[in-house]
Amino acid sequence: MQVAIFERMFDHGEVPTLALASPQPTPSAVEALQARINAMQRTTLDTKLTPTHEALADLLPDGGLKQGAAYSVTSSSALVMALLAGPSQAGSWCGVVGVPEFGVEAAEALGIDLDRLVLVPHPGDQWLTVTAAIADAMSVIVVKPGRAASDGAVTKLAGRLRERGSTLLVLGTWPQTEAMISITASRWSGLGQGWGYLTQREVTVTVSSRRSPTPRSGRLVLPDPKVGIRRLDPPLGAGRGRTASVTPLPRRAG
Repeated sequence: MQVAIFERMFDHGEVPTLALASPQPTPSAVEALQARINAMQRTTLDTKLTPTHEALADLLPDGGLKQGAAYSVTSSSALVMALLAGPSQAGSWCGVVGVPEFGVEAAEALGIDLDRLVLVPHPGDQWLTVTAAIADAMSVIVVKPGRAASDGAVTKLAGRLRERGSTLLVLGTWPQTEAMISITASRWSGLGQGWGYLTQREVTVTVSSRRSPTPRSGRLVLPDPKVGIRRLDPPLGAGRGRTASVTPLPRRAG
C-alpha cells in the first residue's frame, strides 16, 4: 500500500519535502512522514470513524475508533466504559459480551446511554457466535473471549465487522488489531489515614499501534466524581492548559 502511494506521489510530482530533507532523517521527521502517509491512506480507503470521547481521541491512531476494525484493550471495566462513552453519547448502539462484572450504574455515571446498551454477560462457548450476530445491529462491541477461536472463525468475524462497519473491542490479545489500548499506571485517591472512601482514580492510558512508531500516552481521571472522565495533560499537539471532559448523562428516574 505504501509503495503504491509513493508511486502516485511521484507520478503527480507531490514528493513530501520530509522524504528529501536529509539522508538520515530524525525520528521526528520519520514520525511526521508516517503521519502524512497514514492520512493519505485514510483518504484513499475512505475510512469511516466512530468518534470516541475527546479525552481519548488524540491517543488513537485515527483520532477515533475505526469502523470495521478490532482493538485489543486491557481488561479494565473503566477503560472499556470510557471507550464506549463517546460512541454511546453520539447515538451508537453498544454491546458487551462475556463481561458479567460490567456495572450499569458505573456505565451510566461515565456517560453511557443505557437505552442503547445490550449486555450478554454469560454467552459461554457461544461467545463468538453471539458477537458475530449482534454485529449486525451494534456499532461498537466489547467482548471477553471464552475458549480460543480458530483462525477461520476470526477471519469470518473480521469480514462481518467490515461488512457491517462495526468496531470490536477485545479484552485481551487479538489477531490483526488496529491498536493495543492499555492502562499502564494507576493511582486511587480519597482515603485518609484509616478513614474515607476511594473517590477518583488517576490513570495513564497508552495506545500502541503498528502504524505509529511511538506509543501515545495520556493521563486521565477515570472516574472523576464530578464529570466522569477528565484529561489531566493537554491533548497531543494542543497547547498547554487545556483539559477534556464530559458531563455524564442525567440519571433516569425509576
